[in-house]
Amino acid sequence: MYKNVRLVVTLFCLLLGVVIQLQAQQNAYHEKQRLQFHFSPPAHWMNDPNGMVYYEGEYHLFYQYYPNDIIWGPMHWGHAVSKDLVYWKNLPIALYPDSLGLIFSGSAVVDWKNTSGFGKNGQAPMLAMFTHHSMEKEKKGSIDVENQSLAYSNDRGRTWTKYTGNPVIPNPGIRDFRDTKVFWHEKSKQWVVVLAAQTQVQFYASPNLKDWKLLSSFGADQGSHSGVWECPDMFPLQVPGSKEEKWVLLVSLNAGSPNGGSGTQYFVGNFDGKQFSNDNPADKVLWLEYGRDNYAGVTWSNAPDGRRIFLGWMSNWEYATKVPTTPWRSANTLARELSLQTTPLGLRVNTQPVANMKKLRERSYSIPTQTISSSLDLSKTSGLVPTQLEVELEVKLPVDSKVNWGLELRNGQGEKYRIGFDAVKNQFFSDRQQAGNADFSAEFAKKIHVAPRESQGRLVKMHLFFDVSSVELFADEGKVVLTDLFFPAQPFSSIALYAEGGSIELVKGQMWALKGIWK
Repeated sequence: MYKNVRLVVTLFCLLLGVVIQLQAQQNAYHEKQRLQFHFSPPAHWMNDPNGMVYYEGEYHLFYQYYPNDIIWGPMHWGHAVSKDLVYWKNLPIALYPDSLGLIFSGSAVVDWKNTSGFGKNGQAPMLAMFTHHSMEKEKKGSIDVENQSLAYSNDRGRTWTKYTGNPVIPNPGIRDFRDTKVFWHEKSKQWVVVLAAQTQVQFYASPNLKDWKLLSSFGADQGSHSGVWECPDMFPLQVPGSKEEKWVLLVSLNAGSPNGGSGTQYFVGNFDGKQFSNDNPADKVLWLEYGRDNYAGVTWSNAPDGRRIFLGWMSNWEYATKVPTTPWRSANTLARELSLQTTPLGLRVNTQPVANMKKLRERSYSIPTQTISSSLDLSKTSGLVPTQLEVELEVKLPVDSKVNWGLELRNGQGEKYRIGFDAVKNQFFSDRQQAGNADFSAEFAKKIHVAPRESQGRLVKMHLFFDVSSVELFADEGKVVLTDLFFPAQPFSSIALYAEGGSIELVKGQMWALKGIWK
């Protein structure tokens, strides 16, 4: 009798486990607040994108990952691949912590000439260069807790072997010494790595990715030093209308961004294989974007057609571990293409969503050309809601306009979110103060986020992507970018175009419902 009861209980538990697992699979990527056309891990904690490299038709995305909780913990490298930067396939964890430490941020390259000797059967290996972070040393109060190490793959990034000679760049006595970005410098015929060293960056060179020598440092008296420097990236971009190239150096900064917390500054200049020089005044700070929720972004190595494609972590260290999502935390921005643009103030980085995002467009609606002096309910006229929506607007302002205009999202709970342009202050803004749950952090909805307009003239353009609990604004054809999160109690169900303090002339308006990328 007892055996029969035990068998029934065992079978019931097994069946219950199967049911729970199936329900979890069905709910995955469809939980409350889950973004539908941005990459996020199936579950648990994610932060910085790492090791981004294109190889044999796949864009590899590795990322800082803790597979046991939704708060930061011992870092691994999670892994996903995409053929188009839109749809993603999750793969097993690539790198695990070991005796040398946790696996912090880094980069990946294809060693086409097999300079490292790790290749097999005439195939170029993939190399990952990352930071080992020793928690054991940190607990003892040591300074040299971070060192740079290598791993390699001979099966298109599916499995990785750590180099037995790690670390390849030992810590020189710097507390914050991490986040390697490695690239091949053709003119000097050597591998170069740029890494963060407290509030500056350092450059190292190697013939084989294993033996490194220090070249130079940059940044001690350059840009913003309101926080520690992290996650550098450096790459050449062509100057418009010429064959000249300039080098762009990205540096993430925690904290001190324009609207508070984590952000990314950049420098435009020259690199001679040894030193980087800044074309702008040392105290001039250039921001890659102005939103609160784009940090630690870097670009893909080896991208096709020489394109420079960027991806950021969509969060902010002021509240990243507290945002109200489960069973996952954090997503990435949309993939974005970077280019240089000539402006009256000098060369600036321009940012646009990758063209493949058009694959997700479904139903569309053209907003009739008209003058707006109050509010136009776009959901009522189009039948579209702002949970998964792309919007393009071109608005002409009156001379000496004092109008405040933009888009307002609302739901049945009385919550609202606004994003738009203030003609008096000549700035774009994002207002999530009444957009839902903000109790988890006093910093989250403390103020309206603003971004100065870079363009001149009366025609203002806004290109926006709304995805359940996020917005990305590319203003004036990518001159100004702003990324923000919000967490409404229920999804926003209506969107309106409004004008206050005057009128606007809607020259062009287009809306698209967007498909999700997860089944």
